[in-house]
Amino acid sequence: SDQPHRVARGIACGVFVGCTPLFGLHLPLAVALAWAFRGNVVAALIGTAAGNPVTIPILAVLSLDLGRAILGDGLSLPFGEIMTAFGQAGDEITRNIKAIFTPAVAHWDKLAEFGQAVFLPYLIGSIGPALLAAILAYWLSLPMIEAFHSLRARQRAARLARRDTPASGTKED
Repeated sequence: SDQPHRVARGIACGVFVGCTPLFGLHLPLAVALAWAFRGNVVAALIGTAAGNPVTIPILAVLSLDLGRAILGDGLSLPFGEIMTAFGQAGDEITRNIKAIFTPAVAHWDKLAEFGQAVFLPYLIGSIGPALLAAILAYWLSLPMIEAFHSLRARQRAARLARRDTPASGTKED
């Protein structure tokens, strides 16, 4: 029921965040971005679905390659290696959190390497495609949302007209 441009802005915010490598933070970041840009928060949450199992492989390779080109390291990684690096980073974080509560020693060296070799280029490279996807999402969704609102208004007017019109076959005194 929100204004069409606010809903479209919310979708765009969600799509932007959904195209970044900030996995696990997409929902709170989409809410914050929608709030900051006065977009619809629910639409932003829905928009994060742009980062899904179908699009992530394409976005990951494109963003990482673009980020490495921007940073001057033209090396490319296949999608499998990118996701393996994310998995290993997650494992290291988990082990280091456990080390806080056990006698185990925390090791951050592989995480620092991951940040430099994969995450930073991916993050930097994702900004362009995410911005492009957000702009496209806004301009594609706005006319559809306006059409939906118009349809709902026509249906509401038709219901009111039917309710206010006496049923045929009844006599009025």
